[in-house]
Amino acid sequence: MRKLELHWQILLGMLAGVLFALAMVQLDWGPKFISDWIKPFGNIFINSLKLIAVPLILASLIKGVSDLKDISKLSQMGGRTIAIYVCTTVIAVTIGLGVVNIIKPGASISEETRLELVENYKGDADAIKTKADKQKEAGPLQALEDLVPSNIFKAASDNGNMLQVIFFAIFFGIGLILIPEEQAAPVKKFFDGFNEVILKLIDLIMLAAPFGVFALLAALIVESPSLDLFKALAWYALCVVLGLALMLGVYLIMVWVFTKTSPNTFMKGMSPAQLLAFSTSSSAATLPVTMERVEEHLGVDEEVTSFVLPIGATINMDGTSLYQAVAAVFIAQAFGMDLSLTAQLGIIVTATLASIGSAAVPGAGMVMLVIVLAQAGIPEAGLALIFAVDRPLDMCRTVVNVSGDATVSMMVAKSVDKLNTPKVKNWDDNYKK
Repeated sequence: MRKLELHWQILLGMLAGVLFALAMVQLDWGPKFISDWIKPFGNIFINSLKLIAVPLILASLIKGVSDLKDISKLSQMGGRTIAIYVCTTVIAVTIGLGVVNIIKPGASISEETRLELVENYKGDADAIKTKADKQKEAGPLQALEDLVPSNIFKAASDNGNMLQVIFFAIFFGIGLILIPEEQAAPVKKFFDGFNEVILKLIDLIMLAAPFGVFALLAALIVESPSLDLFKALAWYALCVVLGLALMLGVYLIMVWVFTKTSPNTFMKGMSPAQLLAFSTSSSAATLPVTMERVEEHLGVDEEVTSFVLPIGATINMDGTSLYQAVAAVFIAQAFGMDLSLTAQLGIIVTATLASIGSAAVPGAGMVMLVIVLAQAGIPEAGLALIFAVDRPLDMCRTVVNVSGDATVSMMVAKSVDKLNTPKVKNWDDNYKK
């Protein structure tokens, strides 16, 4: 029997996890069994992906920058990357605002439901607001100051410091370009080999992906809030999902127009990374798989993937910015506020900037949402209205974040003539030899 492709294995694992959890919740001891004996395997899977995220960025980015052999190429690629990322983010926020203003999901929230949600999730909302207040108190150049680490080993010990690791890797790569080639050769050779080892580890980890997503989805089902709350927020969730689907359609059009790659080829190549993004809710955890799929299955040269994708996983959060726009207007509608055009234009600017500052980890967008709400004059207590469905929507928007990273990497690769015919590697290629 022909071996199932990876995305089908992951889909089956997700489906099995949902069905298993639905069966187990019928038993008194079922939820505890899943929490104690199934969920840990999902956490192990996520941790194994996070484990190699920082080494992958260091190895691939240093190798990619040093391989350019010309700093002008770096600035050219960097300028195009940032410009496209900003453009796609503005498009995403605009789509979100359009959908939420047409459907008006906040109008369906009753006063009773609003009070129930605020009461149930008040503690969570207060904790998020405290974190956001710390960020708002920072000076105007705090983000720039935080970009440069005082200790690379300390920065590399925390996946939340991805921008600092990226800064060091680019700085290190520039140093390799500027020293004599014979002196740089041994260092480059080390990082070339190091990069290949990390890529092979990704192959090995992905063998466990179907089992990992089985555990993650099973745990999510048994920990979900009550069905009544989901019904109350169905229209809001519909707006977010519809907006995300439209944004995914924009990516497919961009890929087809600018790179002449068919939407089917793009989706088939990216589906394992998208499904993994859905399961983990983390662009950072998915980054190793995203890099492998874009390079091997979409034909983007390693020089481009090693530069564009790590940066994208940190600053390109189109799905998150779209969700922030929808959530802000939804909360305003729920509180009976009528946002002016100026306020909504302010949301576009703030959500775009906030998405750049969002960490590539689950739930980070919620912290940045507080800043968006404050800018628009919307009560921050409204955060409690959307907590009940935040996790499943977080899963959906991470799929869009990852797809956006892949789209931009293909466009940048095409612009610098680095988009090639895909060459797929199997996990045991070297072993077969």
